[in-house]
Amino acid sequence: MIDPTATVSSLLRTHAAGRPDDEALRFGEVRRTWAELDERVRRLAAALRAAGIGPGDRVAVLDLNHPSCLELSLACAWIGAANAVVNFRLAPPEIRYVVEDSRARLLLVGPEFAGAVDALRDSLTTVERVLSTDGYEGFLAAHEPDTHPYDAGPDDCFVQLYTSGTTGFPKGAMLTHGAMLAHAAHVAADFGLTPTDVVQVAMPLFHVGGTSYAFLALAQGARIVMARTPDPAALLDMVAAEGITHTFWVPALMGAMTQVPGAAERDFSSLRAISYGASPMPLPVLRASLALFGPKLHQVYGMTEACGVVSSLGPEDHADPAVAHRLVSAGTPLSGVEIEIRDPATGEQLGTGEPGEVWVRTDQLMSGYWGRPEATEATITPDGWLRSGDGGHLDADGYLYVTDRIKDMIVSGGENVYPAEIERVLAEHPSVGDVAVIGVPDDRWGEVPKACVVPAPGATVDPDELLAHARAHLASFKCPKTVDILPELPRNPTGKILKKDLRAPFWAGRERSTV
Repeated sequence: MIDPTATVSSLLRTHAAGRPDDEALRFGEVRRTWAELDERVRRLAAALRAAGIGPGDRVAVLDLNHPSCLELSLACAWIGAANAVVNFRLAPPEIRYVVEDSRARLLLVGPEFAGAVDALRDSLTTVERVLSTDGYEGFLAAHEPDTHPYDAGPDDCFVQLYTSGTTGFPKGAMLTHGAMLAHAAHVAADFGLTPTDVVQVAMPLFHVGGTSYAFLALAQGARIVMARTPDPAALLDMVAAEGITHTFWVPALMGAMTQVPGAAERDFSSLRAISYGASPMPLPVLRASLALFGPKLHQVYGMTEACGVVSSLGPEDHADPAVAHRLVSAGTPLSGVEIEIRDPATGEQLGTGEPGEVWVRTDQLMSGYWGRPEATEATITPDGWLRSGDGGHLDADGYLYVTDRIKDMIVSGGENVYPAEIERVLAEHPSVGDVAVIGVPDDRWGEVPKACVVPAPGATVDPDELLAHARAHLASFKCPKTVDILPELPRNPTGKILKKDLRAPFWAGRERSTV
């Protein structure tokens, strides 16, 4: 168990002192021992201090995965600053917004994004220096390792990750020493992570599935193996080559992995825990993943504001046909996490099976949104509960079922309809490649479900056949009344479907109570 008074910097020093020659990180041909990583971080801290960056300041990174981003977060922890990791999938105006909102004074840029930053440079009013990754090593080498860490407390922010902003501008979640280490302790306890394990960091570092997963490994002293991009075949090869024991993947990536030629012939014996989450898992992909990897899957539910995971569905529930209904659940809370279902309007706690808003209380919560006190107050209650904005319910065994964002819930004739339930059924049809269900106006019922469907490769969607499939598996009031066939679904840069964009043409000039 991690000492609750520890900081990220103190843990790095502990590993470097006790296991200096053990390997801490691999990235392609790059190898770093704990002693080397510690020295590099302290050189970087000295370089940042020489550049005038100190407590409370922000720096930013715009790059694909690279150890420099992790080192910069660690150096910020050392000097009391924070690293605002920018989503590299954003459009240039959105990149500008995040960099300006964070008030980053230094911007580290990877080669793929140098042109975009050059075009934006004059509008980045807070950035005093743009550092290319080509110049990064020289930036470190010019300074001796710093020896005076900032006296950080558990509530000091050192990483700032931006929410995806599906309904407005992204907000910077301030993740602290205490919250990140609490998350690491809770996940390690439930997933059996030890210092002898090997953790694959496959997801982008701008996401908690990348950065928080890396700090999960670092906190425990496990070896990190980082991938620059999440290439399905390369990640599968890495498992055997590096002896990966723990990893986090998203369902879309796992779907691609099951289609990699010769995937079943690869050696996955080292793997003990495959976590997956961040988007709904289609049941066909889940079944194919279970067949490929065996009973090693942990479905996880979480959020940026909680440093990552708050609940998990473990391998036992994936493997037991007697509880197959739990495969669509988000499992049970991690140790150290409380979850309740509350009425979104009144905040009243609801009973077993009653749908409402998922509320979370834990010591792994963010300290708030950067520069957004009103948004922080609306999200975190005075007694420490985080309002997730997700709809869901708890069953009699304490399993959490997350349905949809509260704003996406459809109210049809007084009945609450959750699109995710309908989408799971429609995704089972072989003609469906991608699907989103939205509420559209209806003069009789107020609103009714509509399915927006992208055909599977080589398939043709027959709307009447798809509606008949829905009627065979769903109550009549939940069934879509119409089907629109689209070439693709609109998504934000993190891949989440923009249902507000799908709804907009139908609700023009009207009011929708759940938006």
